Amino acid sequence: MTRMRGRKGAGRSNDLLGATLIAALVACAGGDKPRGADTAAPGTTTAAAPPTAPASAGQQTYQQICVTCHQANGEGIPGTFPPLAGSEYVLSANPAVPIRIVLRGLQGPITVKGAQYNGVMAPFGTGVALPDDQVAAVLTYVRTSWGNNASPITAEQVAAERSAQQGQTGPLSADDLRPLM
Repeated sequence: MTRMRGRKGAGRSNDLLGATLIAALVACAGGDKPRGADTAAPGTTTAAAPPTAPASAGQQTYQQICVTCHQANGEGIPGTFPPLAGSEYVLSANPAVPIRIVLRGLQGPITVKGAQYNGVMAPFGTGVALPDDQVAAVLTYVRTSWGNNASPITAEQVAAERSAQQGQTGPLSADDLRPLM
């Protein structure tokens, strides 16, 4: 650790300056009032913003892991990352399809909503293992968002697929998934 040289008391002066800057920033940002608090002048009224519900566990996982490629609206990036909104793989009546994609990953050419993609999706069941309940939550979020209307996925279904895939290595391909669809 390097010690600053200079006048005696310079450290206290810097501490005071830092504290003053922090106090000014807090005051300018509304200080002691919670974000979104009413800052109208006394005697005036403003419409209160509706309270926001906490994000579901599935939505939080999606925002942490999936959003970069599949985007906040589930539309993906054309030509690069396939959409999840309206995807026949996401909406499959057989929950093994989306579960296996998350657990094992996906690689190679795939057609989603009539558009061709050819890339790699990392597996989240091995290496970067997500627990069964977290996989179920994120898949349920994806299967019920952006106009998708598919059944929820349970942790028990994920556990069963994880067990069935035990010993299988490498990412899946569209050809591996086709018989399940």
